[in-house]
Order: sequence, then C-alpha cells, then structure tokens
Amino acid sequence: MTACIHDHSEWAPGNQAGAAGRYLTADVTLAALTLAQTGHVIDLGRTVMPGAPANPALMTPYVLSPTVRASDNIAMRRANGGENDAGAILERIGMTSHVGTHIDALGHFAEGDRMYGGRSAEALTTPSGLAELGVENIPPIVTRGICLDLAGLDGAAHLEPGRAVTQSDLEAAFAAAGTPPRPGDVVCLHTGWGRYYDTDPQRYIAGEPGIDLTAARYLTSHGVIAIGADTMAVEVLPGADFPKVQMPVHLHCLVEAGVNLIENLCLDEMVAKRITTFCIVIAAVKLKGATGAPLRPLALI
Repeated sequence: MTACIHDHSEWAPGNQAGAAGRYLTADVTLAALTLAQTGHVIDLGRTVMPGAPANPALMTPYVLSPTVRASDNIAMRRANGGENDAGAILERIGMTSHVGTHIDALGHFAEGDRMYGGRSAEALTTPSGLAELGVENIPPIVTRGICLDLAGLDGAAHLEPGRAVTQSDLEAAFAAAGTPPRPGDVVCLHTGWGRYYDTDPQRYIAGEPGIDLTAARYLTSHGVIAIGADTMAVEVLPGADFPKVQMPVHLHCLVEAGVNLIENLCLDEMVAKRITTFCIVIAAVKLKGATGAPLRPLALI
C-alpha cells in the first residue's frame, strides 16, 4: 500500500486542534454518518471506578466521595420553607484525566521544551493548567472509525507485552479490512490485551503490545486524526530501544503530528461482530487547560 504523505508542518504553528482541525470537515462527517445502517450503538468506553488500571505514578487516580446526603438536603429545604421531601444527592470527584477510557490532548507531551507547533512547554504550563493545547481544543469528532483486529497476529488470543505492531502489520490489516486509512479517520487497534483491564489490572499496566514508531508514522502520514487501542498507552511497552528511547509514539503523534491518542478502549464487541468500518462519535469533556479528558466513545452501526 503506497503511503499518502501529509505534511503537517505548514499548519502546526497556529492550530491548537491538530490533525482534527485540519481533516475533520463537514464532508467527512456526512460521509461517516452514512455508515450507520442498523441504528445499533456500541459503547467503546470502560467504566471508571476505584481500582481501575492507571499509571502507577498516580497515587489516587479516582476517588468519589459523597458530600451531600438526601436527608441533609431535605432538612435544609424544610428549614427554608419547603413542604415536600426533595432531597438531592451530590458528590465530589477527584481524579486524573488519564484514567479509564480517555483522550490525550496535544499538550500532554513535550519533547524537551518543545510542544506541538513549536510551542514552549515552560511558557504554557501554568498552575491553572495549559495556557494552550488543552483538551478543550479537541473538536467534537463524528467521523469514520476503522477497527483492526490484531490480536491473532502471533497465533494466540492476544498479543504479548513488548510485541510491536509495525507498519507492515498495519498494511496487512488494512488490506484485510478492504480499506486504506484516509484523512479524517479514527483508527482503533484491538490487541486483545484489554481482557486484563478488569480481570488483572496489575498485569494490564505492567506492559503492553502496541504500535511502534513506523506504524505511528504510517498512520499520521495518511491524515488520521486519532489513534486508539485497547491498551493503556497505544504504543508498545517496553519499546525496542527502552530505556534509551521512551514514549516515541506519544512524542511523534502529539508533538510532531498533532494526532490525539485514545487509550483503554473496549473493542471486544466490535471484533466479535466483525465490524471494521463504522461511524464513531467522540466528545471530550471541555476541561480547560487539562492534558486529557474522560470519554465514552460510541460506534454507530
């Protein structure tokens, strides 16, 4: 399959939405909507809860604490003249934006001081969040999704940690799917490793299969706007040159190409039903200045 090179350098400096801001057009969205034929909706997101797999450097990735009980609320309303028992229950949530199914903002990574578009990480990282490249700049995404089942590449139920998915692997998978990647696509990679998200969280985060730099460059060169996977980081961990070279796919996608990464997808139903192309709906919570946001991506079939 011949690569269709998309040069991102010309539009990076003034663009905070990255590839999505360039390739997600009205025509792309309208074409994607025609892929919804049955009215069936498949939830690609995972439930966020205490104990969910997360980067071990995060001490408390998710904490939910009830702050107002219904009985307390009723008493307050009665004290202020209320006659019916209308009791609201509220809570406070403390969490990292990088737990559960979530999307990485372009400002999530820097190479040295350099962020996407040549911006300075030192200048843009403030006590109140990112001054630019925060997750609020990711537009609502309604586009064509492609789900590639890579789990059986090595003849097993899933790929193993450290197994790099290469450009050649992707080319073969796209050929099997009958469609090449094209500008505006969101590519979702099923490695089978997601089976451990709920059943063995510690195993899930200890390492993972994923794309290497050749595969990442192949996808971004075709104008895809986001790459997702049923793993915690999308890229292979540990990589072939670890620890000398760390997180090269994140650096390429977020810093160089302006392509968002979507992590911890649930793709089992898609694979079980052999769905490869579909309409995908992605809307990140607009947390100003945040480096990521929770997602509940939907596949419209």
